[in-house]
Amino acid sequence: MRRDVVDHALARRALLRQLHGGGLLATTSADDVCDASPLLKSAARAYGVRTERTCPVCRRQPLWEVSWVYGDAIAERSGTARSARQLLALARSFPDFAVYEVEVCLDCGWNHLVRTYRTGTPGTAPARRARREPAGP
Repeated sequence: MRRDVVDHALARRALLRQLHGGGLLATTSADDVCDASPLLKSAARAYGVRTERTCPVCRRQPLWEVSWVYGDAIAERSGTARSARQLLALARSFPDFAVYEVEVCLDCGWNHLVRTYRTGTPGTAPARRARREPAGP
């Protein structure tokens, strides 16, 4: 179950507008945004899903989406890429962690955060902090 979903499409559009000369500060170049690390590209190949979307920068290759997981509950798994099947298994086994989905072009290196959300075992979201009562007289 996904919760606290944040879609980063507006930030993506603004960056692409800036890249293609439509922004107020048209100083962004393809070198600035096509900086996917070898680790990110490798993770996209190994754990990612090929999309139907074409890269908005090189306009030649399909984009891949790869999920990265973070959280104390998943211990040593935090900070790693995961396949859809692995992600589902983690969500069934651990109480609460964050997922960052990133799109990547394996050719030019474009990469951008697509969405973030929290997931984990149903009914075991982190406890809310108790309200502090003001000190009495």
